Amino acid sequence: MFLTLSPAMALAEGAATVVSPPHPPSAAPGAAPIEGLDLSLSPECRVPGSKLYTLAKLMAVKRALKEKRPVRVLSVGSSSSGLGASTSYPVRLENALERSLPNVDVQIDSRGLSGEVASGAGERLRTMVAEIEPDLVVWQVGTNDALARVDTDAFGDALRDTVEWIKSHDIDVVLIDPLFTQSIADDESYNGLVRKVQDIAAEQRVPLVRRYEAMRFLSASGDKENETHMLGRHFRLNDLGLRCMAEHVTRAITLSLLQPDLGAAPGAEPPANKPEPAKPAGP
Repeated sequence: MFLTLSPAMALAEGAATVVSPPHPPSAAPGAAPIEGLDLSLSPECRVPGSKLYTLAKLMAVKRALKEKRPVRVLSVGSSSSGLGASTSYPVRLENALERSLPNVDVQIDSRGLSGEVASGAGERLRTMVAEIEPDLVVWQVGTNDALARVDTDAFGDALRDTVEWIKSHDIDVVLIDPLFTQSIADDESYNGLVRKVQDIAAEQRVPLVRRYEAMRFLSASGDKENETHMLGRHFRLNDLGLRCMAEHVTRAITLSLLQPDLGAAPGAEPPANKPEPAKPAGP
């Protein structure tokens, strides 16, 4: 069964929505169920949901939708920076989100820096958040740290601290884990950082786009000539890779917006007032 009610419509109408994945193909009698591909994606980007995302609530984005104001998104990561094909990713993401959220103005501010590791991005994010005041931060993280052989625990501490800081300012976060190629499939250090991103996304209850697993699944598809079909030069996504990533991020955001809002637990503390982001010091 496919969703017929858009997230924006559901939120506007206050409807309780249950997310149903695409109906999987039938398995042989006695065999394990076969997970269907997500048919909302382009054919060349289709991945089963379990390999594509983990979901969590996006309360700040929901507030923007209910208030009928533009949704401000801060995009951070190497694919959000530079010249050439990579500059098309923020545009693709903005267009994909606006198709998924009809009649919603999505404003993406792209502030990626090529080669940046998590600790450096965390420092910059504090200034960028004060300047942009986004509803959502979409953060591609881990690839540069893994290639630079940053210590896994130090990486995890930097990522956790920054995600906690962003959330403390009532801003949503979506994480995107590292790229995949067969050349690093058995690299324990690289895979350790992939697992660390996944662990922190679960710990902090933020949505995760499982780019590593999605790219591994697509690379193993029988109709691909080789496992680098989504990568260009210098370990960067090519045009197809950027397009698929924009679709995958949009799908994770859309389904996260449809997560039901459960009432506060009995005896829970009322939410604290939102702290004001520190403004960068003037000259």
